[in-house]
Amino acid sequence: MPDPITAFLPCRKGSERVPRKNIRPFGPFEHGLVEIKLEQLLACPDIDEIVLSTNDEEILDYAEELNAANLRLHRRAEHLASSTTSTDALVAHATDLIPSGHILWTHVTSPFVSAALYGEIISAYREALSEGFDSLMTTTPLQAFLWTDAGPVNYDRRVEKWPRTQTLVPVHEVNSAVFLAPTEVYRKQGDRIGTHPRLHPLDRLVALDIDWEEDFVIAEQLLSKDLAST
Repeated sequence: MPDPITAFLPCRKGSERVPRKNIRPFGPFEHGLVEIKLEQLLACPDIDEIVLSTNDEEILDYAEELNAANLRLHRRAEHLASSTTSTDALVAHATDLIPSGHILWTHVTSPFVSAALYGEIISAYREALSEGFDSLMTTTPLQAFLWTDAGPVNYDRRVEKWPRTQTLVPVHEVNSAVFLAPTEVYRKQGDRIGTHPRLHPLDRLVALDIDWEEDFVIAEQLLSKDLAST
């Protein structure tokens, strides 16, 4: 039997950019993004357990009502739930809660990553491990003119000033939908990816990450217009 896949779902109370982001109503979902995400994770047969870590009593009350056998609730300490809590601290926290197997780190703010897609990503991850990769993270490929103050970063203007965007080598934006790695990587690297991650591209709409109020509105409209689905 392969080592278990455990989903780690961190949900901090008190989003500063989008008030009550995780639990406020979203389209037809009364309990919003956390309702969508828990439904997706619980419906994925490739996920053995889900660990929901939160300091939000409203989220805990809702999750307890689900009475799901493979859903483990953890009331997170406040010092790990502030706006200044580092990802490094949460990496250590995830390993404390999930000491063995593989950790699938995901967020409620990716509402269009469905149960079926989680299954596909897990399959790609297992294949990647067999090919010598040590982890996987989802990305959104960008083929655009990307610049810093020092000039373009993904093409050479000495060769061609304005190449066709289709010919540009894609640059991968980390969309934070999924990070998958063995717990050994967490312990050795202190990170949710290893030194040789497989980049797993997702469609731009599927990968939409709700980080700002306008993202919330756009995502609701995509759902209402059947341009995206949960």
